[in-house]
Amino acid sequence: MDAVDKILDQWRQARPDLDVSAMGPVGRLSRVFHQNAGRMGKTFARHGLNAAGFDVLATLRRSPAPYALSPGELMASMMITSGTMTNRIEQLAKQGLVTRTADPKDARRGVVKLTKKGFDVIDTAVAEHVETQKALLSGLSDNEIAALDNALRKLMAEAE
Repeated sequence: MDAVDKILDQWRQARPDLDVSAMGPVGRLSRVFHQNAGRMGKTFARHGLNAAGFDVLATLRRSPAPYALSPGELMASMMITSGTMTNRIEQLAKQGLVTRTADPKDARRGVVKLTKKGFDVIDTAVAEHVETQKALLSGLSDNEIAALDNALRKLMAEAE
């Protein structure tokens, strides 16, 4: 029995009229997310980043060379507000990881680009992040990981 099982038992006793079966997987997903976010955050911190900064740098790094996107393209990729994006870009620029310039093809449009330092930081950080993610799933077999991935894909499709 884990902590979620104990909570479910308490609800079954307190409210036997409710079917709390969905509470188990949702509660476990929530707990696993928070625990994993903390472990991934430690990986990011070793590179002077937080999850938000990592997300921006990773989005730029996986775009084609010269690893540059408009703030709007970044926002669409990460599904965040313009104010949040502006703050993230400003913080990364202060660290020397990105630059903000006008688009040479359209001066009205800004471009956020990885610097050499930003490229090096994200390349190292993403390699360590992949290892952290593997470690997070180390208690599962390859078949269990595939089944979990398929189940979560269905849940995500339904939620979106």
